[in-house]
Amino acid sequence: MNYNISQTLTDRALEMPEKTGLISKKTLGYRYWSFLELHENTNCYANTLTRIGVKEGDRVILMVAPSMEFICLTFALFKMGAVTILIDPGMGYKNLTRCISSVQPDVFIGIPKAHLFRKLFSSPFKTVRLNICVGHSFGILGKSLQKQIAKDETSFDQCNTAKDDLAAIIFTTGSTGPPKGVQYSHSIFSAQLALIEKYYGIGRDDIDQPAFPLFALFSIALGACAVIPHMNPARPANVNPAKFIKTIIDYKVTYSFGSPAIWNVVSHYCIENNITLPIKKILMAGAPVSGELIKRVKKIMSPEGEVHTPYGATESLPISSMTGTEIVQETWDDTRKGKGTCVGRPLPGIEIRVISPSESEIPLWSNTLVMETGQIGEIVVKGDVVTKAYDHNDSENKISKIKDGNDFWHRIGDMGYFDDQARLWFCGRKAHRVHSAAKIMYTIPCEAIFNEHPDVFRSALVGVGESDQQEPVIVIELKGKKGDTSQILNQLRILAKGNSLTAGIKHFLIHPSFPVDIRHNAKIFREKLAVWATEQLSK
Repeated sequence: MNYNISQTLTDRALEMPEKTGLISKKTLGYRYWSFLELHENTNCYANTLTRIGVKEGDRVILMVAPSMEFICLTFALFKMGAVTILIDPGMGYKNLTRCISSVQPDVFIGIPKAHLFRKLFSSPFKTVRLNICVGHSFGILGKSLQKQIAKDETSFDQCNTAKDDLAAIIFTTGSTGPPKGVQYSHSIFSAQLALIEKYYGIGRDDIDQPAFPLFALFSIALGACAVIPHMNPARPANVNPAKFIKTIIDYKVTYSFGSPAIWNVVSHYCIENNITLPIKKILMAGAPVSGELIKRVKKIMSPEGEVHTPYGATESLPISSMTGTEIVQETWDDTRKGKGTCVGRPLPGIEIRVISPSESEIPLWSNTLVMETGQIGEIVVKGDVVTKAYDHNDSENKISKIKDGNDFWHRIGDMGYFDDQARLWFCGRKAHRVHSAAKIMYTIPCEAIFNEHPDVFRSALVGVGESDQQEPVIVIELKGKKGDTSQILNQLRILAKGNSLTAGIKHFLIHPSFPVDIRHNAKIFREKLAVWATEQLSK
């Protein structure tokens, strides 16, 4: 059986050749591509890349902006049996060069700006034997893709791939350490597609506006039309709301995936301008989603619309999900009281357990590891969407995987618990726990107490000092600029003393703007804040 994920585009082109599959901004206005055109463009790229010298099994870094070229080049590489490597360019040059070095690429395909980066930082690219430029190469940035294309080469024999053959390497955001390359097989992508299609009911009649470029591939594979939004995907929190909603309205977008940071900006804009969107499904992920944001977003949707909050990680997505309606009606009040963020029940075919936390490897699975309902522990997951390994990272593979017969459990790196309704609650990253002299403190429950203050935009619990004797510190980002903040800090101290979760916290600091991840602009880099807090308290 051929598991090649590119077959999905071939199937859509055969089923509905004239249907629009992609809408993307060009120099003047927007351009439309049918599924047949996408399929033929993909084949043209596959033939061109083969002729230039890209081979089955090659590791190919792809640094191309969200566009028709990005979509078709990705499907072309899948079709050829090459391994597509996707790295967020906004992660900073140190992380970027580290990631590139770790995957040992054979081929580099990028826009001119990406090739200039390659020229400036050449060492990580020493394994690259072939450079291809998407755009003007000026004779110095590698082979020009456009000059090599023969537009009549619209047929290509798809590579026959096995279930576990590598399709892509996608990097984590690096919110709890250096970004890690996650190996995606063709079967993992297939399992994700099946789960997204069945659980969220996405199909041929839908129009998607994905704020995360990779999700455009999923939409097209499912037969939905993808609209590439006018935004910088590396800076979602800085989205221009007017431009973002214009395409939603113009093209009658029915669903969209994006981080809470995007929908925070967009929902405020829509309410201020009395705008209701035609959208029926909004998927928000990347960080905990507040009930307040859900309520606001539901006001700008069609009456039958729903918010969904899928939960997972780069290594395993999605593994659970919850509707905004259930959050607002049943769990948000408990979240505000410090009980964590409810992320729903395991999705079909996904097994989730909460086990006793450990800093050591757990070579073999045992049911004795599993904790009782209501007890906070380490979240582990098993299922068809769970990736099997990090790339070139044996140490992380050993610490992150627990063998269970012929299968394994993945240690997701999060802390949480199950309630008596079999719903999973997220309490923060394992690496972000604060080990004070009195007890272990978890970020999400503690921060909820301070997020209730009307002047607090967000808060972060960090630990300062020795690992088992940490001093808990709350760092605050305020809503807007304030003058004298002494009164706010006094009010936060009173809040802390009034709750058993936070009674031991004595230090409060105000930070001008939290460092956040580059993918969603929503995950707080608490490690960076811990360093900053240490410096502030030592003054």
